[in-house]
Amino acid sequence: MSKAWIVTAPILLVAPAAMAQDAALPDAARAMIEAAIATGDADSVSAVVTAARSAFPDHTAEIDAMHAAFNARRAEQAAAAAAAQEAAMRQAGVFDNWSGQGEVGGFLSTGNTEELGGTASLALHRRGIDWEHRLRFAADFRRANGVTTREQLLAQYEPRFQINERLFAYGLTQFERDRGQGFTERYAVSGGLGYRLIDGDALDLAIKAGPAYRITSFNDGTTTSRIAGLFGADFDWQITDSLKLTQDANATAETGGEVLLIVDGANTSLNAVTGLEAGLAERLTARVSYTVDYNSNPPAGSVGTDTLTRFTLIYGF
Repeated sequence: MSKAWIVTAPILLVAPAAMAQDAALPDAARAMIEAAIATGDADSVSAVVTAARSAFPDHTAEIDAMHAAFNARRAEQAAAAAAAQEAAMRQAGVFDNWSGQGEVGGFLSTGNTEELGGTASLALHRRGIDWEHRLRFAADFRRANGVTTREQLLAQYEPRFQINERLFAYGLTQFERDRGQGFTERYAVSGGLGYRLIDGDALDLAIKAGPAYRITSFNDGTTTSRIAGLFGADFDWQITDSLKLTQDANATAETGGEVLLIVDGANTSLNAVTGLEAGLAERLTARVSYTVDYNSNPPAGSVGTDTLTRFTLIYGF
């Protein structure tokens, strides 16, 4: 064996390994990663990248570079979208960027008794950079054997100013009519602070409290005005993609559900709404709700607690 062969043999043995490390990522692996990237779904890309790292450990750097480039593009797109959304909000007019829900339900019975009843509500919502506006109108009506046994109206406006990510200030004006509870008109105004205790994708809980002023006109023509205190809580739980539980407490009644507690020296009132919503179509939802209206000191001839179960359809827009 010559000396030349002894010297060059190690070089020939090392060269194939070096060439394997320098080779590009196989076309099949690259195509697999690029196909996942084309979907734009970050979870799919992460899953494919993890599989590619395991199958081609010698090409981890190149695989990671493709993943990093995808994440960088997503970050740029998200930033651009956020900037465009903020610019659109700042330029929006007073009638722009409103969304809402319309809710309707009713019943008709004949035979021993003839009853006609219905419920309807409209909730509107507008969110800006710092401000949020909520409007709600609701009506319940029931007529039995030619006599109106229930006539309940509600109109409410609540602006909110977001102080930071969780803390907000609110204002509230509300009008109610409920002859069954003993009053023809009841006005309430309030302002205070609120806080989002839980702010998640599936679970939300916010509370608020502040002073209030209430004027009530009773069925007998008398009127009272009192300083009061208000406490409110809103709770929403998205159980599944198509099922949602709402329970709220507030000096207002929002679309999902609410509880309103107003306390003054003569009468404490509570409005609590618990709702369960099930999605039927893209914008159509079925809802069953249970409402409790309580007044600690109702007028003579009126009971302190009313309850109402509603079965309604909701259309979102």
